[in-house]
Amino acid sequence: MKKFSPAAITALKEALINIYWKKQDLKNFINLTIKNTTILITIDWESNRKYESVNNLIDRMIERKDIYENDLLELILETANMDDFSHLRQWDDPDLKIKKATEAVANLRQYANGFFKIEQEKKESEIRKRKLEEKASVIQGKVLQIEALKSKFMLLATEPNVQKRGRELEGFLNELFTLFDLEPKRSFALNDEQIDGAFTFENSDYLLEAKWQKRPIETGDLKKFAGTLASKLKNTLGLYVSIDGFTQGARELSGQNAAGMILMDGMDLNAVLEDRIDLHQLLFRKRRHAAETGEIYFSVTKILEGK
Repeated sequence: MKKFSPAAITALKEALINIYWKKQDLKNFINLTIKNTTILITIDWESNRKYESVNNLIDRMIERKDIYENDLLELILETANMDDFSHLRQWDDPDLKIKKATEAVANLRQYANGFFKIEQEKKESEIRKRKLEEKASVIQGKVLQIEALKSKFMLLATEPNVQKRGRELEGFLNELFTLFDLEPKRSFALNDEQIDGAFTFENSDYLLEAKWQKRPIETGDLKKFAGTLASKLKNTLGLYVSIDGFTQGARELSGQNAAGMILMDGMDLNAVLEDRIDLHQLLFRKRRHAAETGEIYFSVTKILEGK
């Protein structure tokens, strides 16, 4: 619970006594400000003088801060925010009454400003702490999910049926892309063509070709994929994933036969699963390298070496 200094409480009492001349007006103000209004009926507003009622009220609220802490904060805040005392002009000596009210509220405001500034800083600190904890939790969760995918990938590597392994690779990549918020789409047929999947990275749409066979991918396979990309919208890009890699000719493919595509092999994927590189960073570096050099193959080894 928050600690209210004696000086702040004294300033609050003094301000409440002066902001309204009639006890009923003050009671109405307090009733509209606090939530736990039942405490008001414990005060003898009729017999007590105004200062006695205010003292009794605030002292009882202080004694039960476990109940009235937020109400005290609201009273301090609402009273300190008052700047119009024209309602006091209907009584005798209005200038004196307004002067006392103005000075009392100004005095309270000095305590309130510092108090609420500290409270705001505490809240902001708590928010930052909570965000850091949430971020750490998300990161930890992501690490655990990557570990699970790594185990799944290792198990998939033991699958003797090559065709089954290739089909399950598509589902595995879908899970991986989902983890990295790439909005993946599973395999689909389009104009008699079978597309292994699709995803979105940095506002660009990619088609996916995924292979896990006993031989590296050759230039003919890439040319066929390039033809698929060419038949789509102009800005459609492609990612060709081959766990067993690519022949030298395929890696060096350029021009129209390689336009709009980048290559990923088993070493690239292992680096992501081992958390040595983020998938976003890997895709970004591969795409930028292809755009700058025309080379569609850029190994993760060179990326991590900073080349």
